[in-house]
Amino acid sequence: MQNISVSLAALVGSRLCHDLISPIGAIQNGLELLALTGGGKDSPELALIQDSCESATARIRFFRVAFGFASETQGMSAREISSTLEAVTKGTRLRTHWSADGDQSRRDVQLCYLAHLCCESALPMGGSVTIDRDAAGWTVRASGPRVNADTVFWDHLNGIAPLDEPPADKVHFALLPVLAKDQNRQLLATTDQDSASIKIAV
Repeated sequence: MQNISVSLAALVGSRLCHDLISPIGAIQNGLELLALTGGGKDSPELALIQDSCESATARIRFFRVAFGFASETQGMSAREISSTLEAVTKGTRLRTHWSADGDQSRRDVQLCYLAHLCCESALPMGGSVTIDRDAAGWTVRASGPRVNADTVFWDHLNGIAPLDEPPADKVHFALLPVLAKDQNRQLLATTDQDSASIKIAV
């Protein structure tokens, strides 16, 4: 069972994402009404607002899983997982491929999403992230024209370097090992010049 600090932080994350998604959805509904009434239907300004709303919605959906609360009984469909990953990378230099079929435990998806964020951090010039599963567990692998994996953060995933006060944009490196340990999962992070990968044992 998660310690109270981790559980509380996850519940805060869930609450924030839940409360933010409603007003963004309302803005999108308003844009649709404007389009139906012909109010600037094809204007670049409305297109920009629509794209921004879609991007924000995708990020909130992703963050709600990655940083929110996940119980042992919750699951996610392959379609929901793939569509979230596709939406969150739309318009960026990053592409993600989810290859696991069927429904998955939300806790498994949470670990994979956090590992995805770690891999994304190692691709400053963009690239691709693949997420697949075999009998041994999950593998999240990043590749791109330039892989920049900060040794301290990746060593922390392997349990050989402390990370007491991570910067906000690297908080996923601190959270992933905590949640993995809570679920009795082992992590193995490896990096080289062309790729970086995180294995999450079943």
